[in-house]
Amino acid sequence: MSAPDALHDSFEQYVAARRGALLRTAYLLTGSHEDAEDLVQVALVKAVPHWERIADRPEPYVRKILARESVSRWRRRRWREVHTDEVPETPVEGPSSDRVALQQALSALPPRQRAVVVLRYYEDLTEKETAALLGIAVGTVKSQARDALARLRELVPDLEPELVTPRG
Repeated sequence: MSAPDALHDSFEQYVAARRGALLRTAYLLTGSHEDAEDLVQVALVKAVPHWERIADRPEPYVRKILARESVSRWRRRRWREVHTDEVPETPVEGPSSDRVALQQALSALPPRQRAVVVLRYYEDLTEKETAALLGIAVGTVKSQARDALARLRELVPDLEPELVTPRG
């Protein structure tokens, strides 16, 4: 098998194995299934040209693209947001009310705070890893996490404490 074929196979195997996890992370970053799919697609397209260099350990690189692209997309689109006085109909069946409340509160956070929360507490990255992925200082990760968790507790005061409390 030629080197380009091996790289192609390596990329396809990575996508097949990690697509679900990448989609979950992207959904937490965007709050929308459609935007999450677009975000993963963009991240994978941006990773392809660098695959030869990152093939042995692609996850940190792809996560970095997801987080940074999510913030960039929010900045580009925020001026196009449309507010409405009508609340959409709520589903009859669905996730638990705590989970829905937490998702809504998470989507109310600014993009950088949301990215820090997702990477630190969902992806279980260290402060240093989160800082490196987002291109910010460790102190900024700490302050963004502190502020985000305080905001989540404020927005959803009745949540079980373990849902908005950092792990060890």
